Amino acid sequence: VTSANNGAGLVIAEIYDATRSEAFVAATPRLINVSVRKHLGTGLTAGFVLGGSASTKVLIRAVGPTLGDFGVPGVVADPQLTLFNNSSVKIGENNDWGGTAELTAAFGAVGAFLLPATSKDAALLVTLPPGNYSVQATGTGTTTGVALVEVYEVP
Repeated sequence: VTSANNGAGLVIAEIYDATRSEAFVAATPRLINVSVRKHLGTGLTAGFVLGGSASTKVLIRAVGPTLGDFGVPGVVADPQLTLFNNSSVKIGENNDWGGTAELTAAFGAVGAFLLPATSKDAALLVTLPPGNYSVQATGTGTTTGVALVEVYEVP
């Protein structure tokens, strides 16, 4: 999303999977990932909604330093994630994903690129009931830079 005349301001970009819930079966194609690459500034908030009647396992990442390995300039050195429910109650957070086997397996399960085990990138693996959620990505302290914020449904 860009401004037509190099203007500045806030914007909301929305993506919907319009398949009706009664039409879903195990083989139904559906939206399983959404991401945004942006300069964080003071932070970036991304919202997502989980439908259905059962809980869903979700992988959320804020990738900064590892983007530099792909030639992206000006990355945020140490991103952190905070997850909120629809009442704005913090329900999860991560700073420095830690190289865990569980997260590494989740990266593979969703087709996400791997993160170095000692990177300062952030990642959360959570199982959430249906509902509305938001995730905030910020740089630790007052750091800023480019980050990739991703939300995946984990099979």
